[in-house]
Amino acid sequence: MREAEEAEIRGQIDKIVDGLRAKDLDALKRPYAPGIVSFDIEPPLRHEGLDAKLGNWARVFAVFDDVTYEVRDLALTVGDGVAFGHAFARLGGTLKDGTAVDGMWVRVTYCLQKIDGVWLIVHDQVSVPLDVSTGKGVVDLEP
Repeated sequence: MREAEEAEIRGQIDKIVDGLRAKDLDALKRPYAPGIVSFDIEPPLRHEGLDAKLGNWARVFAVFDDVTYEVRDLALTVGDGVAFGHAFARLGGTLKDGTAVDGMWVRVTYCLQKIDGVWLIVHDQVSVPLDVSTGKGVVDLEP
């Protein structure tokens, strides 16, 4: 049973990857719960609700002609009606001015809840390591 649940959750993460690569906001609605709370990479500290989450992706689409997105080393723990996972992710592509961007690796944590029989992301957090001595994010690391 847990294997089937994990496969369904991996499918939800795949929907994010596919939606980003296609620059398809409608597709990106499907894996997220309406009340998602996201601690995303860009300000503010807290993004609340599906519209806020999709607004983050819309801003990405506004600066990229095409988008590449990769999720690596996704590990999941699945319980009765709740699950969490963590992975590395990298967003890149070609900017509107033609500049190719390889992207930086970030850390992603997903918290999911089974709502009306479907695993949905209710919380996510994206972060980069911090160099405490400079107060700056370290964005040149690779998994």
